[in-house]
Amino acid sequence: MTHSFSFKYHERVYYFVWDKESGSLHNVDYVAFLVVKNRFGEQMSDQEKADFAQLDKTLVDEINAELDVLVADGVLDSPCNITLKHKSVGEIKALCLNICYDCNLRCRYCFADEGTYHTSNREYMSLEVGCKAVDFLIEHSGKRQHLEIDFFGGEPLMNLDVVKGIVEYARGREKDSGKIFSFTMTTNCILLSDDTINWLNKEMSNVVLSIDGRECVHNEVRKTPNGKGCWDIIIRNAQKFRKVRGDGQYYVRGTFTAKNLDFSEDILALNDAGFDQISIEPVVTDIPDLAIKQEHLPKVLAEYEKLAEEYIDRRKTGKWFNFFHFMIDLEGGPCVIKRLTGCGSGCEYLAVSPKGEIFPCHQFAEVDGYKMGNVFDGDIDMDISHKFAENIVTNKPDCQNCIAKYYCSGGCVANNLNFAGNMQTPYSISCEMMRKRFELSLAIASIEGAEQE
Repeated sequence: MTHSFSFKYHERVYYFVWDKESGSLHNVDYVAFLVVKNRFGEQMSDQEKADFAQLDKTLVDEINAELDVLVADGVLDSPCNITLKHKSVGEIKALCLNICYDCNLRCRYCFADEGTYHTSNREYMSLEVGCKAVDFLIEHSGKRQHLEIDFFGGEPLMNLDVVKGIVEYARGREKDSGKIFSFTMTTNCILLSDDTINWLNKEMSNVVLSIDGRECVHNEVRKTPNGKGCWDIIIRNAQKFRKVRGDGQYYVRGTFTAKNLDFSEDILALNDAGFDQISIEPVVTDIPDLAIKQEHLPKVLAEYEKLAEEYIDRRKTGKWFNFFHFMIDLEGGPCVIKRLTGCGSGCEYLAVSPKGEIFPCHQFAEVDGYKMGNVFDGDIDMDISHKFAENIVTNKPDCQNCIAKYYCSGGCVANNLNFAGNMQTPYSISCEMMRKRFELSLAIASIEGAEQE
């Protein structure tokens, strides 16, 4: 399947043809763009139909002859030759430890209900549970040597002593187990003291800093328990961490809602504040005044276009930055298996609650019907694991003709269940945003690649 699209960068319009099965991107002129759309039955606007009707037949035939060669070479209108039907099961490579069901913020859109995961107690993981989780991961990792533990919450820095103990225990088990551990943490930055910053910088392979952007945006939905804003504390602590981090891996992760559909301003504000690794995600919620609805999509898609233009410009200057959803590597990116299977939840990636109970991922923690076992028994409910193993993009009817099929993997399983009712049907609003971001990432890769030649 081919997909043709355009992108206006300043006063110039670029035209592209993307073949999703071969993964080939072609930068073409307007005439070839029209011929491709006509040949492969793509929807054309009235203006495009009129322009195509005026084309010289000889020129159209010449372009079609060139297209014949690309089709014969398998880089245009190529068939799907992938037969994979499920993820592999039996070897776990990563655990998300919900180190506490507590938080020092009360974010309105939090899927975890202010960090409690809809439980009555604000529980904290003990060092015993954390060490058993490390043992569980080692025992179920098979031949995998490199293992990952993600510290999540709630706010994990509220249980920092246990986090430190788990890291120390895992490091102590590397030699006898033959495994190598890496650690990540997601934090809201409030408790980032100088000592904590230095420890995280030393021990964490990646640190995710939660900031929603501009002060007015952040403070609108992310307040302290007493209802106060906290942006000034968070931005100051995050900037201190960024300075210490240097070239180490980190990124700022924010959320935009219906209250800030001009979210490109938040991304640029974070860049202006000194951050060069940024991800701002659309909220996934049914809270009426925060939810992204169908009627918001034209504004959201236009905002991504606005961001893309500024993104290309800034990356030529001292304000260079990466935006997560515009990062794409057409030659050396994720392998096909990874792109088909997605995050690996329920199979090679699991979550552990403060009590040691095992769930498919942090978004399924405490959800009825998704408890898979506990770290003390060491057994896993393989029926649940096999259900998640079938959750790959080739099994999702709605995804088969999508241009981002092999880069989206069919969306977040939890979001699909919550908003579409099953794992196999993607959340349609997220799909539209994903397709736009994917188009823009392709255009950015092409434009920047041409400028570097």
